Amino acid sequence: MLQAFGENLPLAIGIAISPVPVIAVILMLMTPKARTNAPAFLAGWLLGLVVVGAVVLVVVGSAGVTASSSESKTVAAVKLVLGLLLLFLAWRQWHGRPKPGEEAAMPKWMKALDSFTPGRSVAVGALLAGVNPKNLILDASMAAGVAQTGLPGLQQALVMLGLIVVASLGLIVPVAAFFLYGERARGVLDEWKTWLAGNNATVMTVLFLVFGVTLVGKGIAGL
Repeated sequence: MLQAFGENLPLAIGIAISPVPVIAVILMLMTPKARTNAPAFLAGWLLGLVVVGAVVLVVVGSAGVTASSSESKTVAAVKLVLGLLLLFLAWRQWHGRPKPGEEAAMPKWMKALDSFTPGRSVAVGALLAGVNPKNLILDASMAAGVAQTGLPGLQQALVMLGLIVVASLGLIVPVAAFFLYGERARGVLDEWKTWLAGNNATVMTVLFLVFGVTLVGKGIAGL
């Protein structure tokens, strides 16, 4: 179990470093509905990661794919394709970055955070976790890696849950800081938000590039 966790930990960290969702949850923590919407957003995020991970575990597990099976080449091919997609996203992110002195544009829905309900917060959190290309690719790759270990189903589920917790630290930490320290945490959270907003393109480009190369390498090695 520990080996499976350690081998897939970098992918979980890659999911955790997601500037837009972190900025969104920090902005939610600065609204009057912070105590309901921020936890709801976090719950939706966790749900999105769990659903994607569970689907991949079931699909790969039902196919009987293990690290030593010939069918693992299928998983390797999938990783290769996903890695190439991440490299394309890195190129697009870099070319779409703000020009020097230009303010980074944030998604329009962030302007409506004050009007969010808990239900809408759950839905947006789930979409950002499970549908966002970067998180979808990394979560699916993480689950495929766990499924390939051949561990019993319960152990695979426990490993995935542990990885999902790590993948959610980017949201868990701000929410926990707010509930633990209240107003005292707002200054620090606002500094985090400002830095992430200003460096979003660079952070995402580096992440896409690093994990794209990693997945391409794993895909080639498994073929």
